[in-house]
Amino acid sequence: FSRQGPLGVWGLLFTPMAMIAGQTVLATPIVANYTVAAVAGADPRIMSTALTLGASRGRAVWQLLMETRFGVIAAIVAGFGRVIAEVGVAMMLGGNIRGYTRTMTTAIALETSKGEFAFALALGVVLMSVALLVNLFLNLLQQR
Repeated sequence: FSRQGPLGVWGLLFTPMAMIAGQTVLATPIVANYTVAAVAGADPRIMSTALTLGASRGRAVWQLLMETRFGVIAAIVAGFGRVIAEVGVAMMLGGNIRGYTRTMTTAIALETSKGEFAFALALGVVLMSVALLVNLFLNLLQQR
């Protein structure tokens, strides 16, 4: 990766936008596969019933997603878990620039490489706490 490469030509390298694009590319297959699996396991009559009752195609798809919402939420949680734990994409595309593109995971990697293990561990605990809180919140949503 360099300023002469594909991202450098567009001015995206070492920017938050590049990190977002990279994380999106990373998470999309995971979310898509879990969502497809959830929808494939749904009752096939949901779509036809909604269409028969006069729903538009978009409304019928929405109804199908609502019926499979727990699987869709699980897909989103899996994608979130993958993205929140990612170091490589954030480091390569963001550059770990303090105050601009540094993330929790890249900060943990940096502090560990500097030998600041206590600080790296503290950051890891914070990161795990954030992930736990998000999962608990989504679990509460599923129980409603």
